[in-house]
Amino acid sequence: MSLWEAIVLGIVQGLTEFLPISSTAHLLVVRQFMGHPDPRDAFTTVIQMGTLVAVFLYLRADIVRLVKAFLGDVRAMKFGTSTESLLCWKIVAGTVPVVVCGLAFKHFIKGTLYGLPVIAVAAIVFALLLLAAELLANRRKKAGDVGRGEETITWQDALLIGAFQALALIPGASRSGVTITAGLFAGLSRPAAARFSFLLSLPSLLGAGLYEMYGDREKLFSSSAEVMNLVVGAGVAGVVGYAAIAWLIGFLKKHSTYGFIVYRIVLGVTLAGLLAANVLK
Repeated sequence: MSLWEAIVLGIVQGLTEFLPISSTAHLLVVRQFMGHPDPRDAFTTVIQMGTLVAVFLYLRADIVRLVKAFLGDVRAMKFGTSTESLLCWKIVAGTVPVVVCGLAFKHFIKGTLYGLPVIAVAAIVFALLLLAAELLANRRKKAGDVGRGEETITWQDALLIGAFQALALIPGASRSGVTITAGLFAGLSRPAAARFSFLLSLPSLLGAGLYEMYGDREKLFSSSAEVMNLVVGAGVAGVVGYAAIAWLIGFLKKHSTYGFIVYRIVLGVTLAGLLAANVLK
């Protein structure tokens, strides 16, 4: 992989990780066009560490507050001593489904599901699911319910959104897309659903990145050039990801996700067409 390819992949990762359009789908397609022999390797997972840094920086005030509250529970040896500590525990609970499913089905996902036919179908199916959530949110809005903030998230909400996050293991589903979908179904406002989605991504992105980095360490760190590609790709992903987070949260305060829904459907249909024409494999 050349340095310019690492930069391009970092841009793609940063743009698509937090927008509800599936980073996996875009990275796989771009890497096929680049002619990479195995577009499913750990590089695409490890550069997510850059977007992880973007979340930490953008939500740093919230994260500091949550960590302090969590440590307060530990020092007091009590559970849920504040609203912030309860939210932290709910993020932990919401992370359990994706960890369990990820470990249990890793080989099935990488060996069977990780392909463009599945991605094309998932892009469309989960777009329709997001459409259903949007229609429900609009119906509630007409009735005077503008949606709840993340401080009102219940254990049931956290587990529901966490279960949906596990569905994001299906390539093409989009982790941010399915968690925002679940947040809307739960009655959260669009910005609150997005913010909780980003907070919930921290443990899973960190865990997946470290796991893949350790498992593929010999290849990823085989030379100074490979290390440079990894660092540059992750760095670019972090810068672009930060901008994408800021833009998305501002966008969702005034707009729906209908544009992303249309994009996903077009993406799925386009991928199916390129596969049928043997342009992509």
